[in-house]
Amino acid sequence: MPDLRNIDLNLLVVFHEVYRERQISLAARRLHLTQSAVSNALGRLRRTFDDALFVRTAQGMQPTPFAERLAEPVAGALAAIGEAVNAPQAFDATSSVRHFRLAMTDVGEVYFMPVLIDLLRQRAPKVQVSTVRVAGATDLKREMEVGRVDLAVGAFDDASPALYQRRLFEQQYVTMFRKGHALAAGKLTLRRLLAAEHLIVSASGSPYDRVNALLEKAGVPVAAACQVPHFMAVPYIVGSTDLVVTVPEKLAQRAAAPFDLVFARPPLPLPALQTRLFWHRRYSDDAGNRWLRELMAETFGD
Repeated sequence: MPDLRNIDLNLLVVFHEVYRERQISLAARRLHLTQSAVSNALGRLRRTFDDALFVRTAQGMQPTPFAERLAEPVAGALAAIGEAVNAPQAFDATSSVRHFRLAMTDVGEVYFMPVLIDLLRQRAPKVQVSTVRVAGATDLKREMEVGRVDLAVGAFDDASPALYQRRLFEQQYVTMFRKGHALAAGKLTLRRLLAAEHLIVSASGSPYDRVNALLEKAGVPVAAACQVPHFMAVPYIVGSTDLVVTVPEKLAQRAAAPFDLVFARPPLPLPALQTRLFWHRRYSDDAGNRWLRELMAETFGD
């Protein structure tokens, strides 16, 4: 085991950035170093730890198991040092050029992003915002603790206790179909719903799985229905066919007018969908993170 006194702490800063970015060039840019300087620093760390640390793949520089174990404590130590040597700084939204990354689903992008982008143009014209996908609770925790994701918005029911959360709103599921569909005339009964042809969103590992199970239990032939793996294509498909689909109400509200759709509450009990805002406890006191959280809560909270 290497002696800590023999480790240049600047090398751990390089390690942290390469782990975050998974690319030598991006890490070098963030550190204001040349790519060769970053590569040399990695070489010294590899010799120190007797481990490859990162392996070049088609998906970028992927960490070894040892690097994965090292990443969280290094990130925590660097954050603690940063807090100790830097006085808290205010966040000036009007001049900040910060880039925020938000984890959300395609439904979240449809509902949140048009409004959020318009707000940022008004209040923080130089701030950048982008969205990312995460594979699950473990991936979300890792991405947030190393700073690659600033906030997560959605129904992450299995989120790690390491993440703080704030409730934004609760929404119901609705059944959506095109204007002129037979279901648009008269009351939407269970018999009429079951007789319709359904489009199923097979978003594995999401709260929507439970909705599909309840639809199937009620008599909707889920396995035989038309299926798509995400929500983005849903309005296009339903707007031009006789298919019906059960979706979160916020999505239906956004899609109804542009795609000439209507929606109604389905005649069977479906669980409400809780939408929350998540952030890592390491960044709870970060002024910029706190500003964006408050903006999201003010704008979208019920």
